[in-house]
Amino acid sequence: MVWDGAGSQETLMQSDCCAAVDERDVFLRPASKFEVHRFDGATPTGVLHRAFSLFLFDGAGRLLLQQRAASKITFPGVWTNTCCSHPLVGLQPPEIDTPEAVAAGRAPGATAAAIRKLSHELGVPPGALPASAFKFLTRLHYCAADGGAAGSPWGEHELDYILAARADGLLLAPNPEEVDAIRWVTQAELAAMMAPETGLAWSPWFRIIARDFLPGWWADLEATLTTDAHVDAATIHRVL
Repeated sequence: MVWDGAGSQETLMQSDCCAAVDERDVFLRPASKFEVHRFDGATPTGVLHRAFSLFLFDGAGRLLLQQRAASKITFPGVWTNTCCSHPLVGLQPPEIDTPEAVAAGRAPGATAAAIRKLSHELGVPPGALPASAFKFLTRLHYCAADGGAAGSPWGEHELDYILAARADGLLLAPNPEEVDAIRWVTQAELAAMMAPETGLAWSPWFRIIARDFLPGWWADLEATLTTDAHVDAATIHRVL
C-alpha cells in the first residue's frame, strides 16, 4: 500500500496503522492512530507506539520549528520541532525498522516516514532531501496527556526515533491542515521563545528533547550531522 497523503484527520485516525511496541521497542502489532492516542478508562496512558521527531537545520545552523495547526486532533496549536509523526505499518518503502538496523545505528524506516511527512506537512518533495541526509541519533520513551483542552481524551505514549538533517534552499509550502506557522531559529531565539513569559505552548516531546539532548547536539552540530559522535542507538531514554 502506498499512502498519498489524502484523507481527513478523523479518517486517518482510524485507518493509519501505527506500530505498537513493548518497552524494549519490540514490534507487537499494528494499531490505529485512534487506539494508540486514546487516553481513557481502558487505556489511561494510550498504547505505546513508535514515532519519529525530525530536527532540520539550515547551513547557518538554524533549526526549523513548526506550530501545529489549531485544527489538529492531538496537541493543537503547540510549537514543536520540524516534523513529528509515526512510521506506519504496510507502506512502501517500509517504515518499520528492524532490531538489526537499529543495532547498527540506522533507521531507514523512520527516515522513510520522515520523508513522507515532510512532503505532507511542509511540501518538501521526496527527492529534495535524500535518505542519506538523515542522521538517526537515539530513541526516547515518554508519555504525556494532551493538557491543552480540559477533559481531552488524547495523549502520546511514544517510543520516539530522533532524526536530524541539514538542508539549504528547500522551498517550503506548509499544509494548513497540519501547520499554522514555521520559523527558523538560532539557539538564542529558541531560548527566548521558550521563556515562560511568552505564553507559547510547546509539545511535551520537544520540551524533553530541547532540555536533555538538543543543547549538546546543537553545540557540536557539524559532528552531530556528519559523524556518529552523538549517536546512541543502543539506549532507550525513558522520561516518564
